Amino acid sequence: MKQILCALCILSALSGISATSFNDHGQLEQLFVEWREFERPPTYEGAPDYRSETFDQRWPDFIKLQSRLMEFDITAWPVHQQVDWYITWAEMNGYDFNQRILRPWQRDPAFYKTIWTYRSDVPAHEGPTHHMTTELWTYEFPLSASEQERLIADLSVIPPLNEQAMQNLTGNARDLWRAGIRDIRGQSAVLRQLQAKVTNTNNVKLISAIGKAIFSTDQFAEWLENEADSKTGPSGIGKENYTWYLQNVHLVPLSWEDEVMLLKRELARAWSALKLEEHRNRDLPPLESVESIEQYDELAERSAESLMRFLEDDEIVSVADYFEPALREHLGSFVPEDRRNFFWITAHYDPRPLYSHFYHWFELAREDNEVNNSTIRTEPLLYNIFDSRNEGMATAVEEMFMDAGLYDDNPRVREIVYIMIAQRAARGLGSLYAHANEMTMEEAGGIHSDYTPRGWMKTEKELFIFEQHRYLRQPGYGTSYITGKYLVEKAMAEFARIREVKGEEFHLRDFFDGLNAIGNIPISLGTWELTGVKDGIPSTAAEADELSRLSFRLDSLLFSVAFNTCDTAMARTLIHPDFEFYHDISGTLDSSEVMITDFSRTCKGNYLKLVDGSLLQYPLYDFDDLYGLVQIGSHGFHQRLQDKPGELEMTAKFTHLWLLKDGYWKLSRVLSYDHQPAGSR
Repeated sequence: MKQILCALCILSALSGISATSFNDHGQLEQLFVEWREFERPPTYEGAPDYRSETFDQRWPDFIKLQSRLMEFDITAWPVHQQVDWYITWAEMNGYDFNQRILRPWQRDPAFYKTIWTYRSDVPAHEGPTHHMTTELWTYEFPLSASEQERLIADLSVIPPLNEQAMQNLTGNARDLWRAGIRDIRGQSAVLRQLQAKVTNTNNVKLISAIGKAIFSTDQFAEWLENEADSKTGPSGIGKENYTWYLQNVHLVPLSWEDEVMLLKRELARAWSALKLEEHRNRDLPPLESVESIEQYDELAERSAESLMRFLEDDEIVSVADYFEPALREHLGSFVPEDRRNFFWITAHYDPRPLYSHFYHWFELAREDNEVNNSTIRTEPLLYNIFDSRNEGMATAVEEMFMDAGLYDDNPRVREIVYIMIAQRAARGLGSLYAHANEMTMEEAGGIHSDYTPRGWMKTEKELFIFEQHRYLRQPGYGTSYITGKYLVEKAMAEFARIREVKGEEFHLRDFFDGLNAIGNIPISLGTWELTGVKDGIPSTAAEADELSRLSFRLDSLLFSVAFNTCDTAMARTLIHPDFEFYHDISGTLDSSEVMITDFSRTCKGNYLKLVDGSLLQYPLYDFDDLYGLVQIGSHGFHQRLQDKPGELEMTAKFTHLWLLKDGYWKLSRVLSYDHQPAGSR
């Protein structure tokens, strides 16, 4: 073991990094700050820069950040600190995935929507958004002089961003393109409303900024419409990409196939439970919707009081002072029957199931009022990584509160809960088929509409278009309500089981308070921190033994750093003078110089990535002295898009012999074999 640790020091010196400097949580927090600064792109002509050449130039810096993260040894850290490492790892995986697959700046016109009129009910806007949005809901009208200046600065982003969008949007995703036009046209309408709202300010600069934003947005929308007929390709990311993203970015321990089965099961359960509930309640008066402003206001007040009293008196969760004000801001108002969408149909019968889902607002109020002790958890996680926690919890409590007795005063309301579960399962199932490119967005919306009980999704087509578009833009989000609900239920089961094993009483409030204190992070990580049970979270090099970390770092230096950036100088430091290479297709290379020449040629057309979980390593000892390392694994050969990986084209297995020479690790022998086209294994 001592020899391996010394070897790690040698390797770290070679890569310019001290081995002993990456075992401290404070340094992880510093790396996280650097990562977040990097993740925010530079500006170009006053707007965030999403041009391909800028991404290409910055990619090597990302690889360095990612490599630094993998240098950490977290095995001895307490769980809450290991969780912070995983959050950082997941975010970096999200950036990597966006570069390789999702590419919203190329495929998704709605990415360029700038004006947002509302705060999301989760920590950040659902779906990919650019980095300089205008959050109109943060402004108080009439605008003060300083707020007018802030708005002018915000709006100045729109014209250069739209110009850039018309250069960047080279993708061929038909459904994303067509649905995105709606978002951009909607922005134009909001800007016109804003224009009318500020006319009396007599601020020429502000009025001019709005006018320029309107003109630019209209021009962008017209361009999108003109290009729409040429967009004929699929919008989904495919099953394999979906599964990788789910497991490695959102840290949901399920595959595409797992989610299909889970959502089918939940859809069937919700429908059958609804029918059983209707049967049980057959002699009770049916629910009646309110039909006036006064009736709705009275019902909303009574329902809010009922929910808050239930949470407090029944010891469900510790009710903070900010809970009730947060709920009361979102009680809603009367909507005529012919204009109600699904959620407001339910609310006009009894809004408590919807208000239970508004647990969201308790969580956001907590973010506003309480600071998490971890630097890594003080801001919303990127790429909607929080969805399994926030949407999962908000959906889970609908049924949990019901089961705990919220509707004992009116059992008919239980029917609404099952209808809402069925609706979430149906829309999530549709989104899965859309991402598999087995259905168009409209066909996915058909499942959403047809499998929601009582026809309550057929009243307003706009809602299911809005939701299916959102879920096509953000993989995993459409299913997160049900899969997250399952993971929250699983967390409660583990929490209760452990209490029982220890001979301790289970208290519901302890469970909710525990997860609330942990913060808005993936529920798999929250479960681990709450219970100590690490189930379904990917193992990484940062948790491996010293030998595994050594092996991973050698592979990373040779391929992630040297090969993928065509750094022949780095490659030369890693190749043994007595080098031999054996290839099952192209023959042999018999010297280090021939290898470097071949390296400089082949790196220009390929981008290599280690296949997850494939790397094995075996130390070679001369009695007590470590002198070599045998690696066995698989690499994926991707198209090279400048300095980024494109589509996977081939996989191959390798066996490498590394030798310690004069205190440095050198690659001496390579076997490269079993080259197979992507998808053929």
